[in-house]
Amino acid sequence: MHDLNDLFFFSEVVANGGFAPAGRALRQPKSKLSRRVAQLEERLGVRLIERSSRRFRVTDVGQAFYEHCQNVMAEVRRAEEAVAATQGEPHGTVRFSSPLGMMEPLAAILARFMARYPRVNLQVVATNRPVDLIAERIDVALRVRTSLDTDAAFTVRTLTRSRRILVAGPPWANHLKSATALEALREVPTLSSAEQAGEDVWELQGPGARMDTFRHVPRLACGDFHAVREAAIAGLGVALLPAHSCEVALRSGQLVQVLPDWHGPDGMVHLVFTRRRGLPLPVAALIDHLAEHVRGPM
Repeated sequence: MHDLNDLFFFSEVVANGGFAPAGRALRQPKSKLSRRVAQLEERLGVRLIERSSRRFRVTDVGQAFYEHCQNVMAEVRRAEEAVAATQGEPHGTVRFSSPLGMMEPLAAILARFMARYPRVNLQVVATNRPVDLIAERIDVALRVRTSLDTDAAFTVRTLTRSRRILVAGPPWANHLKSATALEALREVPTLSSAEQAGEDVWELQGPGARMDTFRHVPRLACGDFHAVREAAIAGLGVALLPAHSCEVALRSGQLVQVLPDWHGPDGMVHLVFTRRRGLPLPVAALIDHLAEHVRGPM
């Protein structure tokens, strides 16, 4: 059985790109780290790191060993957090993922969570790409989809619904004031929250729950709702945005809802996590906190 400290020291040397930077990060002498890694190599009978005065390189075997060490260290942290969870007060680190567009309404909610639980650390992965909960060691993922996740390996907790609406600055809103058909959008520039270039497709629901599509080449394509909203406020075109991201601008008159009979399909805002029972206390606390504060249509 290897000393876990040696695995930890080796992992930190690789993660920091050398003995000297690892020593500074850990506040340990460089000589100590070098000695412990050398002892580890001797016990394993392989070279993990190529050393020279000018070069630091992890061998192929060392890279493979490092990845296994990362898994071991993660399990150690989880074991420590599991023990801490039995002590009554939530304690430890929670990894949480969310789409970028949800971070604006979530920011204050997450800040209140951290103030409420001062011994909990929060790592937030804000991204629009699909997140693999297991591979990326995500404890809780917030997702917005037209249907709930059905993977039997995950537990789902529904929070609320999110609706996308068509908005524009006053000049374009006036231009579309009497419009009721989607074809009227062809007379105005569009702004998209899609990240890919070229043609975009808006799936829209209209009167009588009728579904239709509007194909267009947007003047702006950006995955950040904030940037698209600001472009709409600046009068650059019509955007399809979540109602929660436009609420303040709609109240102030900077934005106006256009073609109000049309909107995107309602998205189900829900949490996904890997276990129903035996959740670490800080993870359970975050889930309950989000369920308490993320309510009402968004």
